[in-house]
Amino acid sequence: MGQKEKQVLVSLFASLVVIVFYSLHVYNRYIESNPEIINDLRFWGRSFIVLIPVAIITQIVVHIVFAIINKIVTNEDLTDREDERDQLIELKSLRASYWVFIIGFMSAMGAVALGMELWVMFVTLIFSGFLSDLISSSVKIWYYRKGV
Repeated sequence: MGQKEKQVLVSLFASLVVIVFYSLHVYNRYIESNPEIINDLRFWGRSFIVLIPVAIITQIVVHIVFAIINKIVTNEDLTDREDERDQLIELKSLRASYWVFIIGFMSAMGAVALGMELWVMFVTLIFSGFLSDLISSSVKIWYYRKGV
């Protein structure tokens, strides 16, 4: 398994951990004790505002730890070189990720247009963002394995 594939897998794992633990935290701390809070727009705004930096900081910390462990185990530094193949794989994964998120965004807006509760829109947005990250990572791994 190549170095880029390992980095993608680490990023994917970090995303899974963040979404699972953050969802459990929000549910156990806020929603379980007060189910009516899911209709509060301030709650959803705060949830998004907190989720974004938590996800970013977690990704940074996980990649730093990965670089340290990789250096200890393999005695090699991570390369920051990116050739045309890496750029093409990144572009193809971004395209797939954008399509998944756009479909999720349109589904969220469709839920509001159909008169569903607002929490359905927010859950759909969070899920589509997570799913687009999952698809992006999966496409990268697939193209690194298959070739472009």
